[in-house]
Amino acid sequence: MTTYTVFAGSVRLGSGSLLDASRLVARAGAAVSMLVFNDETGHVIDLDARGDDAALVARYGAAPEAVESDAAASVGDGSGGATGPRGPGRPRLGVVAREVTLLPGQWDWLSAQPGGASVTLRKIVEQAKRAGATEERARRAREAAYRFLYAVAGDFPGFEEVSRALFAGDAGRMRREMAGWPVDIAAHALVLLGAGPESATTAGM
Repeated sequence: MTTYTVFAGSVRLGSGSLLDASRLVARAGAAVSMLVFNDETGHVIDLDARGDDAALVARYGAAPEAVESDAAASVGDGSGGATGPRGPGRPRLGVVAREVTLLPGQWDWLSAQPGGASVTLRKIVEQAKRAGATEERARRAREAAYRFLYAVAGDFPGFEEVSRALFAGDAGRMRREMAGWPVDIAAHALVLLGAGPESATTAGM
């Protein structure tokens, strides 16, 4: 589930659901200038914290993620819904036969692997998928951290150096460059990057 973090100036008030964030904003009052961040994207969001707690619950009590998940779960019965002719392979196991063109030496190597060519190819594909997913998560985390830092620290001394370290994936250098910055800002940037303590993402209710 996406979490949201509330900052009052350079002080982190807490993180949690939209409802948690709205309660933090309401509790701080209109006199305090605050920014609410989507921790998944780093974007500043608009939050309506008017009214009493019942109004906040009515407005943000049902997380959008849960609503979308329920809707997705109601589509289909898990059987795939396919009733047409079955092709080659083992469709009951989700296995479909397709043509693969390789050089003779590559076929020899595949055939010599434990489990044979098919098992080895499936392993290679799954490893590539996991590696791609990891790289994509890292890219999104860097972008979220940058958006957050640009919003709260874009005019801080050393911002450009911190940005270079961020996109280089050098968390140690980021820490050194942010040494003179407000602690909460530096810590949350590292959390968004995946290089900070997990406890920093919990709600400060």
